[in-house]
Amino acid sequence: MGKNLTQGIEKAPQRALYKALGLSDAELEKPIIAIVSAQSGIGPEHAHLSDVAEAVKMGVIASGGTPVILPSVGVSDGLAMGVGKKYALPSREIVADGVEAMLVGHAFDGVALIPGAGNVLPGMLLGALRVNVPTIVVSGGPMQSNIVNGKKSSVNAVFEGVGGVRGGKLSLSELQDLENGACGENGSGAELNTANAMSCLLETLGIALPENGTALASSADRIRLAKKSGEYIVKAVEDDVTPKMILTKDAFINAITCENAIGADANTVLHLIALANECGIELTYDTFAKISNITPTLCSLSPATEHDMDAFGKAGGVMAVLAELASKGLIKGNMRTITGKTLAEQYAESEIKDDSVIRSVDNPLSKTGALAFLKGNLAENGAVVLRSTVSPSLLKFVGKAKCFDCEEDAVSAILGGKIQSGDVVVIRYEGPQGGPGMREMLSPLSALVGMGLADSVALITDGRVGATKATAIGHVSPEAGVGGKIAIVHDGDKIKIDIPNSKLELDVPSKEVATRTKKLKLKDVSASGYLLRYAHLVTSAEKGAVMKKKF
Repeated sequence: MGKNLTQGIEKAPQRALYKALGLSDAELEKPIIAIVSAQSGIGPEHAHLSDVAEAVKMGVIASGGTPVILPSVGVSDGLAMGVGKKYALPSREIVADGVEAMLVGHAFDGVALIPGAGNVLPGMLLGALRVNVPTIVVSGGPMQSNIVNGKKSSVNAVFEGVGGVRGGKLSLSELQDLENGACGENGSGAELNTANAMSCLLETLGIALPENGTALASSADRIRLAKKSGEYIVKAVEDDVTPKMILTKDAFINAITCENAIGADANTVLHLIALANECGIELTYDTFAKISNITPTLCSLSPATEHDMDAFGKAGGVMAVLAELASKGLIKGNMRTITGKTLAEQYAESEIKDDSVIRSVDNPLSKTGALAFLKGNLAENGAVVLRSTVSPSLLKFVGKAKCFDCEEDAVSAILGGKIQSGDVVVIRYEGPQGGPGMREMLSPLSALVGMGLADSVALITDGRVGATKATAIGHVSPEAGVGGKIAIVHDGDKIKIDIPNSKLELDVPSKEVATRTKKLKLKDVSASGYLLRYAHLVTSAEKGAVMKKKF
């Protein structure tokens, strides 16, 4: 594509503008590579990305390419709280549109994507897939855990600490110690959050290099990985290897298998569906469920345990997991990768180095995958739960509903002592359309953990649920905002949760359900600007919350 702007007598004006940037004739003869970076001063997952971009730039130059660094929007998930969190998932589409516009508008030959936060990564890749020029992803990397009060800590521990103080389980000084020490450096968190999980899954998909998900943000390993990525993207341009050649249906099946083996959160389901959709591949909850049911869970990482991303990497990381799964025929190893090698060639020399972090398939944490997909009259199109973190007492559970029409009201009730053992916290009107924006319920879930209720209270929402120790059933579809049954639940209703049998039921007579549905008055969507447009254009959670293709 780049030659469209640099070759021929009629492109003299464009060459003149390139030369205003200091580029030479020799540089304009080479592949022109976009390096799209989410570098910014807001959020530790973004603050260091200029170092990663410079390393990619060096790799591009070393391999005979001409690099051009470009900016990207990047909302920090951890810092975007309250109303700001409504923009986190919708910003995925802004990022995608920006990447698409820049790649097409300037006819780049290839692109290296450098995301930070969890919604930026799929957003960048969605934009690159639309253009389908050679693409590689180089994540910013996880941060190193700090030891606080004798324990490995991360930002999740601080969220939980707020509930711990309110529940009398933690002192204010202990919370301050967590606040000051939990996040000691830049990076996308130390735990298996959405950003780190997606970075791992990109290794499996073959669009990022091995160790992309585990090499620490602050490490020389991350810089070397970035340089190698710069080299490989030039080679991909020379060989005309586009991302849609790599991201095939079998590649996505591999990613879903890995997702379940390592215990990735429900947000990765949302993003994989969206990426597959951009490739013309349909993934449904049934697809995920079938794979989960035959995939063993091999890892339990932070925040569920103290095994952080660094420990996972040192234990062998993604490639060791893939090699172990492949030993039982659970990975399709003949998939193409951005390096030119097959996936099997990538993991051929990998092995588990610490079986306390990565289990063998013969001694798994569970014979089934980490994610479960529930259906019933409360979630007719489905809901998702990270069953690997569910307390045994809540796998089959009947509780009384406590209903809230927004996240803030639920948090106030939890921290105010109004939620008791045996309750089911229902948070609705937080879906893609009804929120709008599908906020992640990290604050109420962490409050439940901090208050000591994680083993006796479940949470159900049409919003998102990420990495947590609590029982969180999210992505309920249809959502309340479009009249889903979660909108007609009353306080005191019995809700039946049966994760082993994939069921989620509102225990109310069918006639009463029909009456309530008929009388239902939906809550008005309070939105303006971009969120108002988003609410009208976004699809449901089980479809990946992608934008409608027909209006």
